[in-house]
Amino acid sequence: MQALCGSSADNDSLWHDVRYCTQGIAPPPPQQKPDCLKVTSNYVVLHGKPVSPHNFLLLPSCRITGIECPFIVTNEAANYWDAAWENARSGGSVPVQFPNIGLGVNSKGARQLNQLHIHMAGVRASTQRRLQELEATGRVAIQPSQWGDPQYQAAVTGTLGSGDRTYRVLRLNSLDQNLFALLNRYVVVRFGLGMADQTVVVVPKTTPAGGFAGSFYVLNSDASLHDGTSTCDHLLVYT
Repeated sequence: MQALCGSSADNDSLWHDVRYCTQGIAPPPPQQKPDCLKVTSNYVVLHGKPVSPHNFLLLPSCRITGIECPFIVTNEAANYWDAAWENARSGGSVPVQFPNIGLGVNSKGARQLNQLHIHMAGVRASTQRRLQELEATGRVAIQPSQWGDPQYQAAVTGTLGSGDRTYRVLRLNSLDQNLFALLNRYVVVRFGLGMADQTVVVVPKTTPAGGFAGSFYVLNSDASLHDGTSTCDHLLVYT
């Protein structure tokens, strides 16, 4: 497992940030000490780059390189997605100041840093509308076992000029389940895919007034899909 999850001696800047926030070990120069926005026994929250009121990162306090680490699908892993939502939501400890919130994890190949990090950012109003339209027309899975079914794969427009990407779309009423475990069981194992190749984006559903509607759209994609993607960056708004 260490080969996929990393070692505490690894030289990764995000891991150095985590060690500073949790253990007080200063990162090696020229890396600067991070702002530790929140520190718990399970995770830390940091600013994303570029720094903005809607660009934050939630990182495990233990060494986990990324989505490929088998530990994250086990019962022993903390629920990092729920923690990200509880921090990012209105009234949370580190609220994302944007009309619509998005949470995302990149695939191994798409990321630049190798400590698991959930992006806590914004999403466009058009993304929220598209997902609600898909739900209204029966094109969103309502059971995890349906997540990979073809009728629940849909194009969602990304950042200006980036075109549409295809995602597997699931709706959940809460984030109390381990999303990594659901993804592994109902998509990765089912279709013989690689966990390292997956991206995941969570978009809390909103009411017409802009409040939380009590459910979440969970999007997954990878290069095995026609027009699929391995990065969450097409949907999230950082600046």
